[in-house]
Amino acid sequence: MPNKKEQISEVKIKQIFLLAVILILAGLICYNLSLFIPSLLGAITLYIISRKYNLYLQEEREWKPWQASAVIIFATLVILILPVYFIADLLLEKLGNASVYMQKFNVFVDKIHDFVYAKTKVDLLSKENLDKLKDSVGKYSTSALSGTFNTLTVVLSMYFILYFMLERPRFFEKLVKSSAPLKKSNVNLLGDKFRNMVIANAIGIPVVALGQGIVALIGYFIFDAPSPVLLFALTAVTSMIPIVGGAIVFVPVCIFMIAEGNLGPGLGLAAYCLIAVGLTDNLLRFTLLKRLENIHPLNTVFGIIAGMNIFGFMGLIFGPIMVSITVMLIQVYRDEFSDEDNELIMPEPKEIEEKIDLTI
Repeated sequence: MPNKKEQISEVKIKQIFLLAVILILAGLICYNLSLFIPSLLGAITLYIISRKYNLYLQEEREWKPWQASAVIIFATLVILILPVYFIADLLLEKLGNASVYMQKFNVFVDKIHDFVYAKTKVDLLSKENLDKLKDSVGKYSTSALSGTFNTLTVVLSMYFILYFMLERPRFFEKLVKSSAPLKKSNVNLLGDKFRNMVIANAIGIPVVALGQGIVALIGYFIFDAPSPVLLFALTAVTSMIPIVGGAIVFVPVCIFMIAEGNLGPGLGLAAYCLIAVGLTDNLLRFTLLKRLENIHPLNTVFGIIAGMNIFGFMGLIFGPIMVSITVMLIQVYRDEFSDEDNELIMPEPKEIEEKIDLTI
């Protein structure tokens, strides 16, 4: 007869079976509703940002839930969504006339390539690579135009989900907490960390991007760069890209201006952007983002790269969160199931008393 001590208990078999069923059903639901994942993530982001204002209106001012929800939704539309819409509309307007746009872009790329090759004799962009670059930009502009309807669908479904979150906030939070198979202390720690990181990414990243865009816009006007408003929008958007940031816009513009014969303005704009825009980026990141949440730079870089591939635009916010939560869940797993009573190594003495290290 087999040793009963070596057999898997009936309770564990039931647990494994139930977990397998839950994971399969959750996978099927997520797969078939993958179109609405960005909407859900956006609704969660807006809920966390507006939570205290919603509770204030409903519990202290005693507003009706639908009234408080309507005011919050209208406020988020005006403050958050409309500025993003206007920037996107500006870009789409410039990209709308595809033939004229592509002609200007081709001239822009060819002039930069010819200037670099004449000065350095280095063929940075071969004819094959230039053709690929032009084709890629053409396809991207077309997909951006065709994606307007999808963006509208995401925004509408996001506010549909957000309304039901805001209408009964206490019930929604209680449901989420009761569904987590963890200790209450770990659920609270995860919730606090998740909330802080959402606020840091949802507020900090756009503020840093807007700050760099405004500073760059001043330089574009001072040094008479072509289409300064369009360059402002492009700089603000690309500043959220890890490592390269807004340099992917202003460096080619400076080379183009020099190639056009505007040596002084081109060099002046290059120096201005490298110093002023770079200083703005570092200043905002080390003041605003540090105050909101101490996020490791590698966490941000790899999180955004992974998040953009998984979640699309919302990956700017939820990519770093995914990396941080993954690391923290490993620590939570140790706290939940390890028999050892060893404390985790903390980076700062003040955090040694904490059971779980929340700093990534």
